[in-house]
Amino acid sequence: MAEGGFIEALRGQVANEFAASQQYIAIAVHYDDETLPRLASFFYRQAIEERNHALMLVQYLMDAGEQTPIPGVEEPKGGFADVVEPVRMALDQEKRVSEQIANLARLARDEGDYQGEQFMQWFIKEQIEEVASMNDLLRVVERAADNPLLAEEYLAREQVGDGGDDPTAPPAAGGAL
Repeated sequence: MAEGGFIEALRGQVANEFAASQQYIAIAVHYDDETLPRLASFFYRQAIEERNHALMLVQYLMDAGEQTPIPGVEEPKGGFADVVEPVRMALDQEKRVSEQIANLARLARDEGDYQGEQFMQWFIKEQIEEVASMNDLLRVVERAADNPLLAEEYLAREQVGDGGDDPTAPPAAGGAL
């Protein structure tokens, strides 16, 4: 596999996924501090999911025989103004990741890297689900802004963002930890 565009961009996406994981941990801790355990749990799960996405990319790079440095990430934002701000930030982040994934697939296609393009297809599907579930959660927390316990009840009742294990998911470095 040639060194360059898609591979370099994929390495960059590893950093993006780890940064998303860290941001979700910061959001989860915020909700934990606010005694909103369902919102906290939702974002702790999202953090693990994003970390696993990074490790899927790492495994792909290793399988392709590419160097796989693990990047550091910027400190995530903490200290949010209200119950809505973290979810709004998370939705914006998911939309940004969707663009990044689409660009990776386009780059792989443009370079004739059909394995890379095929690999990215699962992430495209995943991002559709991520944006939809975060959009739904944002609408709920916006309506529940004055009484966040209503958002907690919603999360207790619904299985937002918890599609379970996906047998079509690419393998992650270290296995499914």
